[in-house]
Order: sequence, then C-alpha cells, then structure tokens
Amino acid sequence: MKIRLTILLLLICSAAFAQKPLGKLVQFSGIIVHRDSNIVVPYVTITNETVDKKSAYVANYKGYFSFVAHEGDTLSFSAVGFGKQSLTIPKNLPDDKYTVLVKMRQEIVSLPMVRVYPWASEDEFKKEFLTMKIADDDLAIAKKNVSNSSIVSLAQTLPRDGQELQSMNFRNSHINMMNRNFNQRYANPLLNPFAWGAFIQQIMQGDKKKN
Repeated sequence: MKIRLTILLLLICSAAFAQKPLGKLVQFSGIIVHRDSNIVVPYVTITNETVDKKSAYVANYKGYFSFVAHEGDTLSFSAVGFGKQSLTIPKNLPDDKYTVLVKMRQEIVSLPMVRVYPWASEDEFKKEFLTMKIADDDLAIAKKNVSNSSIVSLAQTLPRDGQELQSMNFRNSHINMMNRNFNQRYANPLLNPFAWGAFIQQIMQGDKKKN
C-alpha cells in the first residue's frame, strides 16, 4: 500500500514539474486595425495558444478588446479576409497592464472560375436545343409590326397627338354643320296664301297681255 502511495505521489509531482509555469496576470487590451488604411477591423477572434486553445475572445465592432492573460502567453488574431497574426506578451512588465495596436494584413484569395450550365446532361441539352423556338428576323418582326392586329391594338392603347385631335375636331364640326343645314325646315310655298295670290295674279296679267 505504501508503495502505491509513493508511486502516486511521484506521478503527481512529475506532472506538476512538467507543467509550464504561468506568468504574472496582466490586463491585455488593444485595438485591431487594417495595416494599410488604419481602419478598425471588427469582430476579430483572439485565441490564447499558450493556456488553452479553446479560450477565445472576440473584439467588438470598433476593433477593441480587453481580457486577462499571463506574461509570455502567445495570442493569435484571425478574421475573415485577413491573414492570421500572432503576438506574445512580454515578460517582466513594469505594470499589470499591457496595451497594443494590432495591425492585420488583408488576404486576397483568388478562387477558380466556375462555369454553370443550365442542363444536367448532354441529352437534355440536345432535347432543349431541338425544341427551341428560333427568334424572328428583322423582316418577320417588321411584318408583325404593320399587321392589322398590331395596328388595332396600338390604336386602342396609344394616346392621340395634337394634330390628330385637331383634325378630328374639325371633321366633327363640319359634319355637325352639314347636318344642321340639311335638317333645317324651310317654309312650304304651297301652304302660303300670299304666294297663291301672287301666282294667280301673274296668270291673270299674262292673259291680259295676250288679249
């Protein structure tokens, strides 16, 4: 039993001595900007590679971050569209605060060109090509534009211009004037007694001249 306890204590001590000692705690703060334009880079992920890779922090929308770390910790900064950058907190700092200005370089990745085809197979392409309706040429389009159906539809939808309205108003005024003159009532001379008297008098005067 004593031997087992001794072995267990030796394992615990060896594990404790094998573990890397952590440095002094410091308040690690800073701002992350673009390397070329000094514009803030928001929402950058900051990972402590020394303590635990799962301990990650995120900068705010202004690129500012602040958290507790140890002296000698190595921190990595990563963001979409930017290259990964590492930084190590120096040891034996005079104060328990450490502030940095992190400049990240934009990373441009050239993706290969992707060509998208609307047909899944060659047989489907042949089928669509054989059933495809070919567009009309200029002569066929001109014939369709001057056809009776096209002209009638355009006449029903297009508004009339000023010259057409003036011509139509003049024609309607002329037709109305002719209709008024045609329908005007004139006095019938056969029903006028004065006209009959003048007519009889003319006949009598004519007989007198013959005598």
